[in-house]
Amino acid sequence: MYPDYSTLKAVHVTCAAASYGLFFARGLFLLRDAAALRARWARLAPHVVDTVLLASAIAMSVASAQYPFVAAWLTAKLLALLAYIGLGMLALHWGRTPRVRIAAWVAAQAVFLYIVAVALARDPAPWRAWG
Repeated sequence: MYPDYSTLKAVHVTCAAASYGLFFARGLFLLRDAAALRARWARLAPHVVDTVLLASAIAMSVASAQYPFVAAWLTAKLLALLAYIGLGMLALHWGRTPRVRIAAWVAAQAVFLYIVAVALARDPAPWRAWG
């Protein structure tokens, strides 16, 4: 038996919060050049959490019969997720200077907040829903 939608959503929201928390912490470790950034848990935990996050997103999409490139708000979330991943990789791995890494870290957080706003409003332009 498959979990119901509310259970999937609870798992998804919990994983989204955990994923953001881990990203934020890793950014702080980066700013302080802390050894914790290179710790095994800091390298593995985000992958585990993000895998469960993605699996729950796919399951919710199937359960609700709403799909990216059909539902505009899910398309916006997916495209923003790709931007978030790219900025995160720039912040934590590929950025050549501290200034680039910090800028990418801050920009990734802004994109994450956009993703959350889109999810809450179910609108690719969430400011319209709250205006």
